Amino acid sequence: MTDSAPIIAARGISRRFGRRSALEPLDIDVRAGEALALVGPNGAGKSTLLAILAGALAPSAGELRVADGATVGWVPQRPAVYSRLSAIENLVLFARLEGIPDPAARARELLDRVELPADDRPAGRLSGGNQQRLNLAVALLARPRVLLLDEPTAALDPRQRRRFWEIVDDLPRQGGAVVFATQNLEELGGHASRVAVLADGRLAFLGTREAYAVAPEAQVFG
Repeated sequence: MTDSAPIIAARGISRRFGRRSALEPLDIDVRAGEALALVGPNGAGKSTLLAILAGALAPSAGELRVADGATVGWVPQRPAVYSRLSAIENLVLFARLEGIPDPAARARELLDRVELPADDRPAGRLSGGNQQRLNLAVALLARPRVLLLDEPTAALDPRQRRRFWEIVDDLPRQGGAVVFATQNLEELGGHASRVAVLADGRLAFLGTREAYAVAPEAQVFG
């Protein structure tokens, strides 16, 4: 991790749904070379924060700044692909929407990278693990500088999980960043450089993995 300007800087961002506060005002940065883990119980605000960082959900207040030219890829919890299209058809479609040169070649490259078969099965008939790998491939199409992951490996078997993290861990090493929500203590210990703890929509802790290990907030995992 470096002391350079953040790729994403959030200042005072919050989110309300009617009278309910899903995310209280918070400041958080995403910096080159880091993997930031978001932890906390269900309903703590992790998915809301990721959706705001992805630009998929507008904050109710506050400011979100993304470095010039930086692209952001997002892997939500639920499949975000067209269920009637095959994996390759989904990738070609999203590559065209992103304006990627030679979308068919980029689609084949990503299909191979995430180890999905290039057959004509509709995405809706793929296993949960394969749908999540397709989600990852879609997020990687535009070569994002920041990758946002919402409990991405819950549907993956151990081998798929290992391969998933091999792909994801490349990004911080290449000067990008990863932000991932997790309930998995092994993933936290093996991949995070910093940890943010959310509780009832509030940022309860933000610091290095080493500082988190001795903080009271580490009891979020029981």
